[in-house]
Amino acid sequence: MICKKLTMLLLGLISIHSFSQNPMEDQANWFAYVGQIKMSEKVGIHAEAQFRLDDELKLSRQNLFRVGAVYHINSKVNLAVGYGFITTYNPTFDDYFNENRIWQQLIYNHNWKENKNLMNHRFRLEQRFVDRLGIENENTDVVATHYQNRFRYLNRNLIYLMNFKNSNNALYGVIQSEVFLNIGKNKINSKLFDQNRLFIGLGIKFKEQTRIELGYLNQYINTSAGNDIMNHTVSFSIFQNLSI
Repeated sequence: MICKKLTMLLLGLISIHSFSQNPMEDQANWFAYVGQIKMSEKVGIHAEAQFRLDDELKLSRQNLFRVGAVYHINSKVNLAVGYGFITTYNPTFDDYFNENRIWQQLIYNHNWKENKNLMNHRFRLEQRFVDRLGIENENTDVVATHYQNRFRYLNRNLIYLMNFKNSNNALYGVIQSEVFLNIGKNKINSKLFDQNRLFIGLGIKFKEQTRIELGYLNQYINTSAGNDIMNHTVSFSIFQNLSI
């Protein structure tokens, strides 16, 4: 029954990618580190860094750094609030613009299939302050900063496959999708549906502290004007849950 629901969910998420008949397609490579550091039974720190490069690993398209405070309500639910700083490459000006972002989130985790598999629900709100580049006095400069509210929902599934011989390390599959929705009028993206990120891959769990994941990520961006964009991305991530 659960597998059937998962299949229907994934089919629905994949159908989002059919919004545009002729999206512009590109390739990319993403690298990420995500750490959760528990300071006490209830309180922790979130630390994250992401580096998003082109298909040849030569051009940095976007760098993201995120920090936050986490409150663990119980083993299944936690709340977090934090700050993010993002730099994004603009090919029109051959330069980078900045974004300052405040975020709040709720995460709910639950196990299924004899507690071997994990489903993760993440609800996140973002308040984005995004710089816009322009030409002033024949030089590229920030000419405005636009504000946007955005909502994100991530559904993430870790599916147990096997344990390695004579080891507590485990191999698992990953299927996840995240939907981004813009809230209210803004000058960044006027459309309700902003983007979707669908990821399918494999991961290795080293005891309970560290995971590494490698797979394919399809990023579909519903642009405010012009053709939509579909990025075919190789994604590599390291996740750590640490305690002090």
